[in-house]
Amino acid sequence: MSEKPTIRITYCTQCQWLLRAGWMAQELLSTFGTDLGEVTLVPGTGGIFTISCNDVLVWERKRDGGFPDAAKLKQLVRDVIDPDRDLGHADRKTHKKTDPA
Repeated sequence: MSEKPTIRITYCTQCQWLLRAGWMAQELLSTFGTDLGEVTLVPGTGGIFTISCNDVLVWERKRDGGFPDAAKLKQLVRDVIDPDRDLGHADRKTHKKTDPA
């Protein structure tokens, strides 16, 4: 059995982004639940805000322009851990399953 995916959210303490990081962790845990091995909050400085899944950088505030909304974040994480997973209403407009026809 393979290990469960891990999420790492690094946030800037100077910018007071702990609540944002905590909210995003909560959103991921409520969606993926026991499919995740852990969600870790890592304090940093200098305006950092990154989210990685299994050491894959899925969001970087400076690179990606701000912060993801909850639906976007869930899609990015899903694409790393289980690309075929349907996220329900958070997925309706963007994630299309491949039509074999």
